[in-house]
Amino acid sequence: MRIPILPAALVLLVAALGGCAPVTAGSATPPLDGTAWILSSLHGRAPIGHEPITLRFEGGRLAGGDGCNRYSAAYVAKGAALSINPAGASTMMACEPPEVMEQARGYAAMLAAVKSHRVADGQLQLLDGDGKVLATFAAQAQELAGTSWRALGINNGRGAVASIVRGTAVTLAFDTAGKASGSAGCNNFMAGYEADPPKLRFSAPGSTRRMCAGEGVMEQEAAFLAALQSVDTMRFEADRLELRRADGALAVSLAREDGR
Repeated sequence: MRIPILPAALVLLVAALGGCAPVTAGSATPPLDGTAWILSSLHGRAPIGHEPITLRFEGGRLAGGDGCNRYSAAYVAKGAALSINPAGASTMMACEPPEVMEQARGYAAMLAAVKSHRVADGQLQLLDGDGKVLATFAAQAQELAGTSWRALGINNGRGAVASIVRGTAVTLAFDTAGKASGSAGCNNFMAGYEADPPKLRFSAPGSTRRMCAGEGVMEQEAAFLAALQSVDTMRFEADRLELRRADGALAVSLAREDGR
C-alpha cells in the first residue's frame, strides 16, 4: 500500500495539535480578554479557605486573588493555546491556615503549567500540554440589577480611599428599574443609574437632610455621594464590587450583602 507523503507544514500542524484535548460539542474558545472567573476546582479538588480564588483577563494581563494574595501576570492566547508568564507579580502576605498558603503556591504552579484552554458548558478549563484539565472556573456573575452591597472603602476626594467610620454602615442597592438607593451612613439617598458593563453612571443623588453626630460621619456621607457621581466603570470579583472613576482611581469598594 502506498503511504502518502504529507507536506512539512501539515506535519508540523498535526504534531502541534496532537497534545491538545479534542474540541467536543458544547465547548468553544471565545476570546479571554475581558472575562472574569472564580475557581471551582484545582487538580480535581474544591478550593479551601474563606477567600475565593479569582481570575480576570484584561489587556494581555491576568490578575486576581489566589485565596491569600493578589497576583498578576502577562499572558498570550491564540485560539485555544494559552501561555502564562511565570514571572508575575504578587503581594507577599502570610495567610492562615498553612493549607491556604500551600494551595496558593499550587495555584501559581498550575498557572505556569497551562498550555491551552477551553470553555465548556459555561466553565473555563485550563489544560496542560497533554490536554489534562488542571483547573476549572465558573464565570463571574456580572448582573447588577437586584443586588445590594455595603461599602468597604470610599474615595475621600483627597487622593486616598478611607475605610468606613466605625459604627456606621454605607449601603447601595440596585433595583431592576434603574434606581439605586441606600444609606450614606447618616441619611438615606436615591439616584438613577445606567449600566452597560463595564460602564456605570449615576445621576446626581438626592437624600434626606438629617444631621448626625459622630466624628467624620457627615464628611464620610459627603465623600460617598460625591464618589458615586464620579463613577465611570464597575468591576466584579467574587463577592466584591469595585466602582472606579474614568482615570482608573477607585471611587468605592463594596462587599455583597444579598447572598447571591
